[in-house]
Amino acid sequence: MKIKDQFRFVLQNLKKNKVRTGMTILATAMGCAFLIVLASVGYGLQESIIKETLEQQIVTEIDIHGHLEKDGNYRSLTMEDIDYLESIDNVNAVTRKNQLRQFPTFSLDEYGSETTAVSAHFPSEVDAGLELDKGRLPEKPNEVVVGYHFLDYFVQDVKGEDIYDEASGEIKGEYLYQDNLIGQTLNMTVKRNLEVDGEEKAVPLTVVGILKKPTKDWIQDQNVYISGEVFTDVEAYTGAPGGELGVDGDQLDSATLNAFDEVKVYATNLEAVQVIVDELDDANYASYSVVSEMKQINMLFTIMKAGLILIGTIAILIASIGIYNTMTMAVTERAPDIGIMKAIGANPKTIKQIFLLESSYIGIVGAFIGTLVAYVVSSLVNIGLPIIIEFAFQEELPEQLQFSMIPVSLVLISVGICLLVTILSGLRPANRATKIDVLMAMRREI
Repeated sequence: MKIKDQFRFVLQNLKKNKVRTGMTILATAMGCAFLIVLASVGYGLQESIIKETLEQQIVTEIDIHGHLEKDGNYRSLTMEDIDYLESIDNVNAVTRKNQLRQFPTFSLDEYGSETTAVSAHFPSEVDAGLELDKGRLPEKPNEVVVGYHFLDYFVQDVKGEDIYDEASGEIKGEYLYQDNLIGQTLNMTVKRNLEVDGEEKAVPLTVVGILKKPTKDWIQDQNVYISGEVFTDVEAYTGAPGGELGVDGDQLDSATLNAFDEVKVYATNLEAVQVIVDELDDANYASYSVVSEMKQINMLFTIMKAGLILIGTIAILIASIGIYNTMTMAVTERAPDIGIMKAIGANPKTIKQIFLLESSYIGIVGAFIGTLVAYVVSSLVNIGLPIIIEFAFQEELPEQLQFSMIPVSLVLISVGICLLVTILSGLRPANRATKIDVLMAMRREI
């Protein structure tokens, strides 16, 4: 018997028991839909978290925290390390910063602010993507750029007055500096001794630029970016690394004195990040990149998705009981037909093939319907669940949060599991059909 004839025979038999076949397909579809929707939650949340992670960080950025020495301790990075990092293939830039280890006061006329001063290497910062909102980059040692939010805290000296707005908690606009800061000269006042009043020095600095607003709203950049020469002058004045107060620089080793506080490596593209990280690991550098974080996230969600698929498979296994029952009854009801087929010389393999084809048909149709239902449910979940959560808990969810996502791979996995389970369910009844005695079948005495 040809496959085409077998398939026609199967359809004729299924039509004879439409209700029973329909209910079996329905149970299979429900099991398949449950599996896909359940696992889609893992896929959706993974996609949302990865998107959020990639948006919060520069994907080509690699933080270098130190170098592992033979004694098991980490040392800070020096210019020698910078030269090595810049020599690595596919490295676009190596930025390095040193932060003044005291809070200097910046003043202009009656306005002032106490904030962080950072020494940055601007050529490498530009290669890494540094952008200005206004002005230009420093070209002379006494020129500086300020962070985008510096003016939000550059406030008029009005002692005794409440400068904060009660509603917002922010400084009232009338107390903030309103003129153009570009071209103005700030006086940076640094101290040399905490215990002795008056031991301080004012360094005039010309503001030539304002940095672009950080990509994330929660990041506040109110730093003043000074030159390396000014940073060195402050160290010479205080006699301590970074101008730190209360530290005797003579007791520190040279490695600490010449070290950088923050070093970042920027790769030319995302694909090169892992290659660079591997090379840094081999060279005993402690590094961290978004690739490392992505590995941890993907590992966590892979375990989660495997668990959800396993739970969803249970629903299909339950549905397989219905398929087994349907196929067993089909064998019983069609015993005379099987007897006739055997009497005219049908091969037992062909008879087995017919019943496996029937159970596979139920599995394929059930998986197809279940997949369509899963897509509908997934869409409803993504639209309705945020509304329900926001209404119930009065909290606004992130706009890009996706609860459910159904990739093609999930559909293929689910259909494969569904088809395998249905074939296994029909295997025993199919074997039983091949063992039916011809005479007994003709008398319907099986």
